Amino acid sequence: MTTSLQGHVTTTTMDSPIGVLTLAARDGLLVGVHMEAQRHPPTGTEHWHRDDVAFGEVIPQLRAYFAGELREFDLPLELNGTPFQCRVWSALREIPYGSTISYGELARRVGNERASRAVGLANGRNPVSIVVPCHRVIGADGSLTGYGGGLDRKSWLLAHELEHGKIPS
Repeated sequence: MTTSLQGHVTTTTMDSPIGVLTLAARDGLLVGVHMEAQRHPPTGTEHWHRDDVAFGEVIPQLRAYFAGELREFDLPLELNGTPFQCRVWSALREIPYGSTISYGELARRVGNERASRAVGLANGRNPVSIVVPCHRVIGADGSLTGYGGGLDRKSWLLAHELEHGKIPS
């Protein structure tokens, strides 16, 4: 897995209802949406360069999401991880806005119903939170478990989507 984003990575920050987000891009592709004090922060950030104009549609789409006006992101992404992690992250993008599934269901969707723990670990390493909606995965009993950005943020994101779930895409 590539946890360090090497090469020409540009960053910017934006305020959001869940705190300041740090956005990272390489060659026009979004490679990171990071929250303050998240469980798995990116490494190699000493090589990142600030560029507040390099993010095209990323900031407008995130603002529209937080305003309850956008249900599905349309952004070019580069997701760096193991093949298993990339399958999990791809499956996350299939979970509809305002919906949740369990870790076990996500494991079934990636082809190994006994891999819910591995799915949870991959979910926690999602480098592009919110855009790749890892917050939509919950415990089998419906409880909010395991979110790298903190359960308070996960709860906020799910409540936000439930509140705005009737908006047409």
